[in-house]
Amino acid sequence: MKNKKVVLAFSGGLDTSYCVKYLKNEKQVEVYSAIVNTGGFSEMELIEIEEKALRLGVKQHVTLQETEAYYDNIIKYLIFGNVLKNNTYPLSVSAERIYQAIALANYAKTVGASAIAHGSTGAGNDQIRFDLIFQLIAPELEIITPIRDQQLSRKAEIDYLAQNGVGVDWEKAQYSINKGLWGTSVGGAETLTSNLPLPEVAFPSQLTETVPKIITIEFDKGEISGINGEEMKPVKAIQTLENIANKYAIGRDVHVGDTIIGIKGRVGFEAAAASIIIKAHHTLEKHTLSKWQLHWKEQLGSWYGMFIHESQYFEPVMRNIEAFLQDTQENVSGSVSIALHPYRFIVQGITSSHDLMTPDFGAYGEINKNWSGEDVKGFTKVLANSMQIFKHVNAKG
Repeated sequence: MKNKKVVLAFSGGLDTSYCVKYLKNEKQVEVYSAIVNTGGFSEMELIEIEEKALRLGVKQHVTLQETEAYYDNIIKYLIFGNVLKNNTYPLSVSAERIYQAIALANYAKTVGASAIAHGSTGAGNDQIRFDLIFQLIAPELEIITPIRDQQLSRKAEIDYLAQNGVGVDWEKAQYSINKGLWGTSVGGAETLTSNLPLPEVAFPSQLTETVPKIITIEFDKGEISGINGEEMKPVKAIQTLENIANKYAIGRDVHVGDTIIGIKGRVGFEAAAASIIIKAHHTLEKHTLSKWQLHWKEQLGSWYGMFIHESQYFEPVMRNIEAFLQDTQENVSGSVSIALHPYRFIVQGITSSHDLMTPDFGAYGEINKNWSGEDVKGFTKVLANSMQIFKHVNAKG
């Protein structure tokens, strides 16, 4: 190392708290902690995290505000693509880690650090996401990973911190919580099994509303643009919707998937806003896009989500997919009505000037206006040609 300056990705949780003490005590370096706010923290929480970092002994702490850029460069396209990994997970942390890594690598270069550190374990996806982005943006920096290298359990980290005068509440520390604009992941002993559900207390947002409520979500060219008739910028709209819907404990689930490192992984999450927005957006698209637009969007949206999950954000094809997804949103404007209930929501319907379910040509199952019965007979006969030919040629005697 050309100097003793190390930038640490710091969240204030158990792993990164351990990293501060370990880097100071065992590596004898100056720790410059940084937290990247991608929409998961209030101002008070950011102040508390800074105070904690300074108490632990960092040389300097900064908050890197990246919420708007995170939305513009990643979240927007996850909405356009209706991305749900394995039809379940809105990539809450997968996408967030990529943008956090970008911001941290750039910050490390600006302060002249010799190394950059993170608190990921050796058995998850985040280590790949951080390492890969760091190598691409700041290849000259050494990457230090104390938790991964020492294969530490959470209990071992707590014991080390206690030996260094830092008390940790085990009840809180037994669950790993990662909160961002697009949702919150929850990991614990239960997610290491294949059969146990997360208990109610593991989720940061608890059920406090039980009376059903109807809300409307407005979209403008695919982007969320308002809640209940009030115009808002996308980030504010997402945060507003989250505050409304998480009181109903909506958006909870457990995702099971294939990790980048080849093992199966299981993680709990709560993502009220993301779950509702994706479903509402997809419903609006069903009314405003053609059959083949919907078909190809489904294919490319799935690829986009997979590449985000696999930390392939800088693969050039991602910009091509983004251009396609953006182009499909020209007519995806209107409002969607949603009914909120405890633990679930229902998409009730949409209103849009681009609604292709126009009665001008017919009403499905009721009346046809643009064709006759004879037209249908001829159409059906021609449509059957290829199947009739196959059947004729391959008929068995």
